[in-house]
Amino acid sequence: MIQNDLQQIEYKIEQAKQGSKLSADHVTLIAVTKQLSVDQTKVVVEAGLKHLGENRLEGLLPKQAEIGSSVTWHFIGSLQTRKVKDIINTIDYLHSLDRMSLADEIQKRAQQPVRCFIQVNVSGESSKHGLADTELSNFMQQIESYDKILPIGLMTMAPADASEEDIRKQFKRLRELRDEMNQKGLLKQPMTELSMGMSGDYVIAVEEGATFVRIGTALVGSIKE
Repeated sequence: MIQNDLQQIEYKIEQAKQGSKLSADHVTLIAVTKQLSVDQTKVVVEAGLKHLGENRLEGLLPKQAEIGSSVTWHFIGSLQTRKVKDIINTIDYLHSLDRMSLADEIQKRAQQPVRCFIQVNVSGESSKHGLADTELSNFMQQIESYDKILPIGLMTMAPADASEEDIRKQFKRLRELRDEMNQKGLLKQPMTELSMGMSGDYVIAVEEGATFVRIGTALVGSIKE
């Protein structure tokens, strides 16, 4: 069943890439396995998916213990400062760098540079984590000297109940913010990535330039049944 879902999603991603001049050459599909057991997650890996997304320490570590480094691990949830020491050296990507206290702790605890997405609250929703777009320049200037943080791009989440037009505007804004920050030359290396798009809006995200999409229910929902 997951093979059918995977084929459908990959087809839609390719169609979105071909139909938009803004789409990236390559889009990485992250299977969000946060609601799956270890055994269910193994089914995902056996289906050929090599990028897994987790949002809690308690879900991440048992799966890493069983599956190991044969896959690429993405931490996609809000990361509490006190848990950085347990997580930061076990993951390949962090999608939720959103405050200086977290940056400070990563700089303190990481053994090597960590590929990070800076989370931006484009929608302005009070319930969502992330920097306001007006805070982004200052934040990037502050972390520029942190040698354990490698900012590779920006991440955002669109509201679940937003219209297609609003979702598109927010993804477009994230792309524009990335390009604006690169033009300002605030980092040693320009940011190239955009982590945006989930089960309900990944097609729009790809059309607007997403390079990483984080898909849970649409991809792995059948495994829970």
